[in-house]
Amino acid sequence: MTAKIILNPYSNRWNARARWSQAEEALHAAGVDFELAISEGPGYITMLAEQAVRDGFSPIVAAGGDGTIGEVVNGLLHAAGSPNGPLATLGILPLGTANDFAEYAMGLPLDLFAAARIIADGKPRLVDLGQVNERYFINNTALGLEPYITMIQSRIGWLKGVPRYLLAAVRGILDRPAWNAEMEWQDGNYAGPISLIYIGNGGRSGGVFFMSPHADPADGRLTIVHGYRASRREMFQLLPRAMKPGPGNYVESPGVSEFHSNWLRVRLDRPSPAHTDGDIFSTSIQQLDYRIYPACMPVLGQ
Repeated sequence: MTAKIILNPYSNRWNARARWSQAEEALHAAGVDFELAISEGPGYITMLAEQAVRDGFSPIVAAGGDGTIGEVVNGLLHAAGSPNGPLATLGILPLGTANDFAEYAMGLPLDLFAAARIIADGKPRLVDLGQVNERYFINNTALGLEPYITMIQSRIGWLKGVPRYLLAAVRGILDRPAWNAEMEWQDGNYAGPISLIYIGNGGRSGGVFFMSPHADPADGRLTIVHGYRASRREMFQLLPRAMKPGPGNYVESPGVSEFHSNWLRVRLDRPSPAHTDGDIFSTSIQQLDYRIYPACMPVLGQ
């Protein structure tokens, strides 16, 4: 069948557009029959993905980063009407800044020629899919400090890649935002102050931050982290620990909790920004409901 490649030219600060000629060469070398569609702005990728499914293309390939993948996923869900119905197969050309889901959660190569061979010959692997309110996510979602930092980094135009995420993290911590939250999940509840609530399907965010280090996109559970730090000094002490994928990660710190659940309900005392897969879907939200759909999204893998 013919693949539909959906290119986000803005991904990685327009670098995805610059690398398209190499990606195109890689696809031809792998023998992939494809048509290209290029996003023209916010929301366009979701619309293109939905239409590609209706037009009979397969797989639907996200050419970009985590945000591009998330938008394509939402388009596939719109076309299917429900996570319980058969979903179109997702392929990935990693052209983003961090490529967290592709590289860390799925173990896919960042080399475009190797990635193209997986699109040509790879086998679909069923992974879990998360939902928050009416929006779906495949790698992560968060409210509080992390999307606050995401909003900051989107305004930093003179840096690229991981340094941009790190600078944004420092600026966000200096602002020291905090909320009071009421949280409920299948095995417990919490009421009190929070700096961050993070929900992972994959374990990494921003290329270097292992925000939900025990997340597994095929375990049928959300991995939930919440924590609070009263001072900037305490928050800065956690920053290097969030960059450790194994022992010593920040989730082992006092006042930080990591657990698994099939669902989560959050109510905040004041509005917070929130993102899915790195894309801000609200700048001021107070009520969020999360759930997981196990093993429903076919993703081409090795």
